[in-house]
Amino acid sequence: PAGGLPAGSGAWGRRVPAAGHLQEVMLTSERYGVRRLPFSRVSDGDVAFFEQIMPGRVITNAEELKPFNVDWLKSVRGCSKLMLKPQTTAEVSEVLRYCYERNLAVNPQGGNTGLVGGSVPVFDEIILSTVLMNRITSFDKVSGILVCQAGCVLEKLNEYLEEQGFIMPLDLGAKGSCHIGGNVATNAGGLRLLRYGSLRGTVLGLEVVLADGSALDCLASLRKDNTGYDLKQLFIGSEGTLGVITAVSILCPQKPKSVNLAFLGCQSFAKVLETFATCRAMLGEILSAYEFMDEKCMELVERHLKLTSPVTDSPFYVLIETSGSNSTHDEEKLNNFLEQAMNSGLVTDGTVATDEKKIKMLWSLRERITEALTHDGYVYKYDISLPVGKLYDLVTDTRARLGPSAKSVVGYGHLGDGNLHLNVTAESYNHFLLDAIEPFVYEWTARYNGSISAEHGVGFKKKQFIQYSKPKEAVHLMQRFKAMLDPKGILNPYKMLPSSS
Repeated sequence: PAGGLPAGSGAWGRRVPAAGHLQEVMLTSERYGVRRLPFSRVSDGDVAFFEQIMPGRVITNAEELKPFNVDWLKSVRGCSKLMLKPQTTAEVSEVLRYCYERNLAVNPQGGNTGLVGGSVPVFDEIILSTVLMNRITSFDKVSGILVCQAGCVLEKLNEYLEEQGFIMPLDLGAKGSCHIGGNVATNAGGLRLLRYGSLRGTVLGLEVVLADGSALDCLASLRKDNTGYDLKQLFIGSEGTLGVITAVSILCPQKPKSVNLAFLGCQSFAKVLETFATCRAMLGEILSAYEFMDEKCMELVERHLKLTSPVTDSPFYVLIETSGSNSTHDEEKLNNFLEQAMNSGLVTDGTVATDEKKIKMLWSLRERITEALTHDGYVYKYDISLPVGKLYDLVTDTRARLGPSAKSVVGYGHLGDGNLHLNVTAESYNHFLLDAIEPFVYEWTARYNGSISAEHGVGFKKKQFIQYSKPKEAVHLMQRFKAMLDPKGILNPYKMLPSSS
């Protein structure tokens, strides 16, 4: 399984499927009609060279490669015949220098938990896996700065930090499998963004290997550094197309001493919005998450994962987390807010958790929606940023547009960040249904100046739609960066940027 972890690893991290049932996934190149670019093909001589620099860490067995050729959603599949597992930046450097000279395409891969087809090959690109690059280099308890290799699993980093009274500044459903390098390469958002901001702020430095094998050491551990262009920002969110991230320096917050969770039922989306405004005003600095989901999500989580919600019969549910340093102070603030929300009719039902077991149980209702959806059929996923007042209108309009041709149309997400996850399920992949959803969803989003990818990235699936969120001048400039840093285009080809005409 992806991430080198057993299937179902992580306390309640995203479950990574075992290697069975992968043969039904249609090849990406066939489903989407992609033409292979004129890269070289891997020869026996190439394999022998790689064996020489990393003996025993070169995978050519077709069975072993299967799970790394298919994405977590089982929606795209490549046919790579070679996976390399470097342990050091020097090895990544040697691999890329060789591939650049030989014109061999490379697909960097972390935990393979991405949702836009960016982490698996489209054709026979060499998979460069960071799975063995999992060493922690240093942690400074005074500054809270962690330096580690790109292949460290997010949950493992969090466990390491918790022992020292700190936490990672990001948290995702895929924490049990995803790698920090992949998180940075996709600028992953997640459940703590409301409180700690995005990786563009918390990542202080990066070490990156460029397409020609040269290593760029910008692994600074400084909060402030105003010397020249901030090069790390180029690689954060570049999805492996400009360089391979090999190490990360990141600022970590202290572990909150008191965490409370409220799980509430609201009768309308307008009430969800009003509850958010009230809670931001009343909870202030201790508010750390504000998530919402519709009743359809809850239905799927209960049906497919057999989880039970303590709050029922509401069209919308809200999960509010507070974290602070003084439990008496935090609980008093939360109770005042809840009293106000109940008395003013914003919330009709709810439950509060302060002990870790109940907190985890309530979080799983929100975190495992993605997993529940995969049990419902083929999933069409949309990760949209919109003005918060418009967030749910897109779900309503999509539901009306698709009618009975879709099995489920659900909406949930990070309301505090204006980020909607719109998901449509069907019994199986259907091209007509896809045509009914796209570009409708993107046009709708563009009309309200939203973004067609809030946090999942562009990957393979959204690259032809980037113009809905970026002007053509911006896309041209991106293409110029790509041409400058990777003139042969060997790094994660067919991804992120639209195919140049």
